[in-house]
Amino acid sequence: MTYKQIKWLILIIPTLTIGLWEYVRHEFLLPFISMELGNWLSPVFVLLVTLLFLTQLFKMIEHNQEELTRAKALQVVLEEREKIARELHDGIAQSLFFLNAQVTRMEMMKEAEGLPLDQLKESVHRTNDYVRQAIANLRHAPDTDRNPWLQGMGSLIDELSRETNLQFDTKWDIEESRLTAKDSIELLAIVREALINIHKHADATHVRVHALTTKRGWICRITDDGKGFDPKTAHGDNRYGLKMMRDRANTMSWKLHIAQEAEETTVTVEKEE
Repeated sequence: MTYKQIKWLILIIPTLTIGLWEYVRHEFLLPFISMELGNWLSPVFVLLVTLLFLTQLFKMIEHNQEELTRAKALQVVLEEREKIARELHDGIAQSLFFLNAQVTRMEMMKEAEGLPLDQLKESVHRTNDYVRQAIANLRHAPDTDRNPWLQGMGSLIDELSRETNLQFDTKWDIEESRLTAKDSIELLAIVREALINIHKHADATHVRVHALTTKRGWICRITDDGKGFDPKTAHGDNRYGLKMMRDRANTMSWKLHIAQEAEETTVTVEKEE
């Protein structure tokens, strides 16, 4: 019901109520109800109708006003987030692109022999991925009813779904009280790195991200049906992304296990309290 309709109902209902009561009283009830009693009953009927109907209409107006206020506040937030996203894109993202081009030029120079340019390029690519993810998160409306961890992961999954043919199955059953702020940040970084690696190297079609609470902590598994890799290379420094995942897990005293089984690759992160 629109605001205009509600306003007219508030104006019309009391008038119709008193008019209908006076008509019924004079046409049918005069032999049974005295004029003085009828006059006392008129405001009583108006009060009853007000309590029954008009209070509900007032609640509808208040609800509509709250919705309008929330929508305006959300619009302001979205405009500010879009402004920050543009600044990130026009500033940091373009600077990273320029830096990557400079590193590529350095690789062609003889003086660059022996320099760790591969690691530098990998760091630039990783930072660029994180900046792109931040931009994607900023361009999504914040959902106050959802776990913030799921909002960040949902934005990444939405972006990968648009850019690739990956199909995702996400199930998150870790209680929010089991994750500290640092836990959430580090776990999100590990899962993000795993998904980006799947996107870049696995040639997968299906990805599962399942997390659940255990008796002594929690466990998170990222599984894909891609081509996998040689397990020996997963421990080498040449796999910079995997090394960073291991470093993050070690810093948090978590267990990180990478395995291949039944044509699937699984990255498992486990915390035991």
